[in-house]
Amino acid sequence: MLASASLGYSYGGPKCFNVTLSKFHDNNNTVGVMMGYCSWRGRRHGVIGRKGKRVNNFGVKCSSSNGIGIEDFIGGDLLKFDLGKWLSDVEEHKALAIYPPHEGGYEGRYLSRLRRQGYYFLDLSARGLGDPETVLTKVYPVCPPHIGKQPIARWYFPPEVDYRLQALPPNAKGLVVWIIEAKVLSKAELQFLALLPTLRPNVRVIAECGNWRKFMWKPLKEIAGLTTSED
Repeated sequence: MLASASLGYSYGGPKCFNVTLSKFHDNNNTVGVMMGYCSWRGRRHGVIGRKGKRVNNFGVKCSSSNGIGIEDFIGGDLLKFDLGKWLSDVEEHKALAIYPPHEGGYEGRYLSRLRRQGYYFLDLSARGLGDPETVLTKVYPVCPPHIGKQPIARWYFPPEVDYRLQALPPNAKGLVVWIIEAKVLSKAELQFLALLPTLRPNVRVIAECGNWRKFMWKPLKEIAGLTTSED
């Protein structure tokens, strides 16, 4: 056997790609090379001789030893077995740090499950947010650019969280503050976000603190240094 590889594709190709190259000898002479892969339609390739003729057909099966599970074949992003744990951790910890994959899109499945539970969302970006405590819970000023002609003015806006909480319908379960690019926040700012559900009981905080190979999450208090991990 010359080579063996296993690749996974999420879009535009087969979900599992196993390539096996083998040399066959007949009286110390190389007859051909075997190559095969499995795809959505289960294509089969066989031995290709020197003259380009197919000698034999065979199938290459995708095995779970390479980290491939049933969720890779049935919907992928549509089928998530950890959604129940996701809901229980949101209710238990109230503030989570999430690590979605780099290609994105997976976090929408978890967001939709919270939306179906009755939560409403406040989407913010950590870049340009300013002081989270001031913007989310206090009346904060905004100074628009005057472009050199208008006088310098200062406008005051209501606190984002309190304003959204007052606007929630009566049947709402709560407000989820979803912050993207939270990896640029300091530890003190992350600590305030972790304590925000304590100050506002109807608020849940989801902060995107980085990326990982699969969608994973941890309590935000642990990431901010308020508690230590048991592991």
